[in-house]
Amino acid sequence: MTVQSSDRTLSRKQKLQEKQRRQLSVVDTVDKAEGKVRKAEAELAVAVAEAVQVFGDEQSASEGLDMPVEAIRRFVGMAQDEAAGADDVTEAVAKP
Repeated sequence: MTVQSSDRTLSRKQKLQEKQRRQLSVVDTVDKAEGKVRKAEAELAVAVAEAVQVFGDEQSASEGLDMPVEAIRRFVGMAQDEAAGADDVTEAVAKP
């Protein structure tokens, strides 16, 4: 009676395939996470732009949100870019 090892050695091809499978899995995970980050940043940008309107100006929003003015400006710019992009899509769809 022979005992077979459950830890059989993998061929070079199998090792390479397993390494590639893990790499593709990690790349897929990172891609999905980046998508979530972009969506969250867009939502944050809209919220910050609304905060600027509510607080009256960027400086007051900065103080109220405890966020640097530079970050406020970056998010407001992102919100404006998003709005402009949405307007472009709306115009393209509305054209006959």
